[in-house]
Amino acid sequence: MLPGSSIGQRLVLTSFGESHGKSIGAVLDGCPAGLEIDEKDIQKMLDQRKPGQNIISTQRKEGDIVEIISGIFRGYTTGAPITMVIWNSDQKSKDYENLKTKLRPGHSDYPAMMKYNQYNDHRGGGRFSGRLTATHVMGGAIARKLLKVTLGIETNSFTSQIGKIKMEREFNEKMINSIYKNEVRCPEDKTAKIMRASILDARKRGDSLGGIIESVTTNVPVGLGEPIFSSLESDLSKAMFSIPSVKGVEFGSGFKGSELFGSENNDLYTVKRGKIVTKTNNSGGILGGISNGMPITMRIAFKPASSISQKQSTVDIKTKKETTLQVKGRHDPCVVPRAPPVVDSLVALTIADHALISGQIKPVL
Repeated sequence: MLPGSSIGQRLVLTSFGESHGKSIGAVLDGCPAGLEIDEKDIQKMLDQRKPGQNIISTQRKEGDIVEIISGIFRGYTTGAPITMVIWNSDQKSKDYENLKTKLRPGHSDYPAMMKYNQYNDHRGGGRFSGRLTATHVMGGAIARKLLKVTLGIETNSFTSQIGKIKMEREFNEKMINSIYKNEVRCPEDKTAKIMRASILDARKRGDSLGGIIESVTTNVPVGLGEPIFSSLESDLSKAMFSIPSVKGVEFGSGFKGSELFGSENNDLYTVKRGKIVTKTNNSGGILGGISNGMPITMRIAFKPASSISQKQSTVDIKTKKETTLQVKGRHDPCVVPRAPPVVDSLVALTIADHALISGQIKPVL
C-alpha cells in the first residue's frame, strides 16, 4: 500500500511540503522516457491555479514558479523520477497564532490534532491546505501532455455552478476556448458575470460559496480500468477526493439517473464513421469500471470555503470550553474558480496511469 502522500500504480505522484513551510513540491515517477517537457508546460497550468490573480480569490501573492530538479535532460524526460519544487514566499503565519488551540469550523484542525498528537503544522492548514493542490498540477501538467502526445486524449474542466447559479447551456467543444476568458472559469460569459457578482457579495458579507466543476475527457480508448477495486471510476473518484473541499463526485447522469427508467438511462449503441459509439452518454464514458470510448464526463461538488471572517462559535481544545473565533488572513471566498486546472491534472494523472498499466502507452516513447 502506498503512503497517503502518493497516488498511482505505474505513474506515481508524490506530494510534499506544507502551506507555510519553505517549499512545496512533487515527484512524478514512472513517466516514460522521451517526452518533450519544458518548465513552461508546467508553469502554464500553475498560472491558471495560482493565488492572488483577481479580487475573487485569496490575496496571498505567490508566483508559484516551478523549478525542475531532476528527471529532465536536454528537454526530454529520462525515465527517472521528475522532481519539481515551488518556493513559498508570501506566508503570514502570525494570522494563525490564535488558532493553535481554537478549532476552526469546517477545517481539519481537530481530527489532525488528534491523529498526530498536535505535532502537525497548523499554519495555513499545513498539509491539509488547498495550497498543496499546486503539487497535483505539477505532475498533472506532465501527464496531460503525455496523454495528448501519445493517444490524443484531452481533458477540460470548467465551472458549471456557483452556489445556486448554473450554466444555461450544455457544454460543447466550441466552448473550450472560452473557459479561461473570465475570472470564474465558466465558458458562458453571461452566467460567469452573475457568478462573479455572487462571490463578491459573499466576500462582502464575510461568507463563502461552493459550486460544481464539470470535467470532460475526449478521445479515450476503450478498455482503460482494472475492475473491481481499481476500476476507472474508483481511481478517478479517489483522485477527486484528494482535493480539499470536494464532497461529491458523479459520472454521466449521476444522481439524476437514479430518477429515470432503464429505457431512459440506457445508452443505445450505433455506428458512426465506422466506429461503435452510443447515442447518449449517461454512463459518462465508463461501463463496468472500464472506459467504453465515449467522453468521460464528471461533476465534482465543492463545499463552501471553510475560512470565513464571520464570528463563529467553537471549542478551545486546551481548556475544553466553548469560545468564539474570527478567522483572519487571506482566503478564497470560493475555491471553485481555481479548481479546473487541479481537476484536469488529477484526471490526466489517473488516465495516464491506466494507459501505462494497459500498455497503451509504452515506457519509452
